[in-house]
Amino acid sequence: MRFYTQMKKNNGRLSRGGLVMDYAAAAMDQMEIYRMAHPGSPTAVRRPRLFLRGDLWIALLGPSVEQGIVGIGSTVRAALRAFDVQYLAGLRPPAEVIGNPRAMRRASSAPAA
Repeated sequence: MRFYTQMKKNNGRLSRGGLVMDYAAAAMDQMEIYRMAHPGSPTAVRRPRLFLRGDLWIALLGPSVEQGIVGIGSTVRAALRAFDVQYLAGLRPPAEVIGNPRAMRRASSAPAA
């Protein structure tokens, strides 16, 4: 209840040491700007969750960092860009398959796991 009351007093912002900070709203604004600038990106389409841990921003799609697709950066934009890179990297075939048509046929005919 104290958290809610403090948030209400500061118009949805947390006060820390006399400074009013609203990281969540600023992060959401930055994410929306990124989505508008990159409308076809994995960030715009999949809308990962955004977290701040220490000095790093984390963009996460999935249940956890270990099981999901993650982008980490020192800014919201950097984390979203890293997320896009990781998401797209997961769609590409392994490097050893790219230049070898025989390996590519084997990979495409292998049963799905």
